[in-house]
Amino acid sequence: MENKFKYSDADLDSFDRVIKEHGWIIYEDVINPALLQEMIDSLSGSYQKRREIQIANGIAENMDGTLHHLVERDTFALHFLDQKYCDAQIRHFLGGNYIINSLGAVINTKSAGRYVQNVHRDIRSFTGDFKLMLQFMVVLDDFTLENGATWFLSGSHTNEEKPDDEHFYNNADRAVAKKGSMIAFDANLWHAAGKNYTDQPRRALTGAFTRPFFKPQLDYPRALGYAFGEELNPHLRQVLGYNARIPENLQEYYQPVEKRMYQPGQG
Repeated sequence: MENKFKYSDADLDSFDRVIKEHGWIIYEDVINPALLQEMIDSLSGSYQKRREIQIANGIAENMDGTLHHLVERDTFALHFLDQKYCDAQIRHFLGGNYIINSLGAVINTKSAGRYVQNVHRDIRSFTGDFKLMLQFMVVLDDFTLENGATWFLSGSHTNEEKPDDEHFYNNADRAVAKKGSMIAFDANLWHAAGKNYTDQPRRALTGAFTRPFFKPQLDYPRALGYAFGEELNPHLRQVLGYNARIPENLQEYYQPVEKRMYQPGQG
C-alpha cells in the first residue's frame, strides 16, 4: 500500500489534496482502544438481532454479515459520535454542519458472497464537485490483501459512469490498514469489498455523514425519541439530526426560532 493514502495527523491541507486527487484517505491509529473493543464486542448481538429480521422478512440472501443502523441508545454509537473523529475534515468537505446518514458494519468472512463485494458507490446520484456525503470505515481488524481489504478506484469520484469490472480490478488500489484506523472517502468514489481468503472475519464499521438537508437512511431522532434528544449535548443533537427535523403539523411549524424543528445553520 502506498503511503500517499496514509496519514497520522489531521492536517486539512493534506486531507484536501488527497481527497481531491484520489478520493480517499487513511488515518492510522485513530480510534481509542477501549472504544474499539466496545465496537467489536457489540457486533455479535447486534448482528443476531438484525439477521433475525432479515430472515423473517425474506431478504436474507446475500445480506449475511451486514449490519445496518447501529445508532441506538445503549450501544457504542453515541460514544463514537461524541468523539468527533475527523470533525474538521467532515466540516471542510461538506461546508459546515453535518448529520449522520447511516452507521452500520460488515463482517466479511471466507464463505460470504454479498452485495458489498460488487463494484458500487453508495450515493445514487453523481454530485460532481458539489459534495453531499463523506463516507467512512472504522477498521476493526487489520485490512490485508488476504482478508478482503477494500478496493478503491482512486480518482473515480470524478467519473459519473460505473467502470466495468475489468478496468476496475486492473486499476484499483487496496485499502491495507491497521486495526483502529479510520478511512474516509468521497461518496462518488467507485469501490468494492475484497474477498476474504482467510479463516478469520474481517470486520469494519461503515457509515456516512451528509449535509443536514440530505435525507438520512433512518429517522434517528424519531427512533431514539424526541425527549431523549433533550438530554444530549449540542454536538450529538446536531450530528444525530435533531436540528434538521421536519415539522409534522402547524403547531410544530409555527414556533419561535429557538424551538423550530429545523434550526438555522443546516443548509
